[in-house]
Amino acid sequence: MANVDMIIWDVQHGNAIYIKTPNDKHLVFDLGIGDYSGHNETFSPLATLWHTYGVRKLNFVMITHPHLDHIDDILNFEAFNPSVLHRPRHLTKEDVLKNARTQDKPKFDKYFEVNERFIGDTTGTPNDTSVPENYGGLTFNFFSTPNLPTDNINNHSIITVLEYSGIKVIIPGDNEIASLDLLMQRSDFKDAIKNCDILLAPHHGRESAYHSDFVTHANPRITIISDGSICDTSANPKYSANSRGWKVWKKGTSDSTDRRLLTTNSDGEVYIQFGPSTGEHSRFLSVQVM
Repeated sequence: MANVDMIIWDVQHGNAIYIKTPNDKHLVFDLGIGDYSGHNETFSPLATLWHTYGVRKLNFVMITHPHLDHIDDILNFEAFNPSVLHRPRHLTKEDVLKNARTQDKPKFDKYFEVNERFIGDTTGTPNDTSVPENYGGLTFNFFSTPNLPTDNINNHSIITVLEYSGIKVIIPGDNEIASLDLLMQRSDFKDAIKNCDILLAPHHGRESAYHSDFVTHANPRITIISDGSICDTSANPKYSANSRGWKVWKKGTSDSTDRRLLTTNSDGEVYIQFGPSTGEHSRFLSVQVM
């Protein structure tokens, strides 16, 4: 039976996720690369998909919001001839370039170019032209708060809730308290996130994005934090305390431990596979680390 395969890349302080759907479509969420301190700086998930995994076409790309650590790999974007690009399209150049560094101008210029060229909505809500229906049974729910002030574009991140065969994954971008406060007032959002299996912690696990009601309601089996070794603040203990736990395997071995929290800065890349099961359970979820 076909499964969903998912990689959360170790891009230090950044975010980059690859998903292969049950019908062999290729999806990417955010375009992070290495961190800015020199450690692993040249690693490119898109180049790895091309050279190691043989991927030549991206069917869907989500840029949760255009901060550098989420678009850093964008110069490799066009080679894959992406079919769909989702992003918070309503943000202006002025919004995006606030506090941007001069040396990063080529990457932001490329982002603005593709932002103008790709057709898409401004709210993060899918429509018939932007999200093809057939992803092998993998479903999407998108949420965002475009009416908040744009002085902090973290709060304009598009949240994606993925679901397949009863397994639910939340990819929230860098949303902070203001955005999550609004979303938690919506019944459709609360229904979508309830009792998830995998939660990628908002804003790299920072305290500024830890929302107790959101995490409690999401009730994840495992929380995953994509971050570098140097953290200004960390809500890791809170996420660990509010995750249910799941067995995590060391990739390529028979070793496993029960874990509540994984971090890319200590566990490396995270490999997830989920789908229907032919055994006594109706679904399965496998989580592995390097």
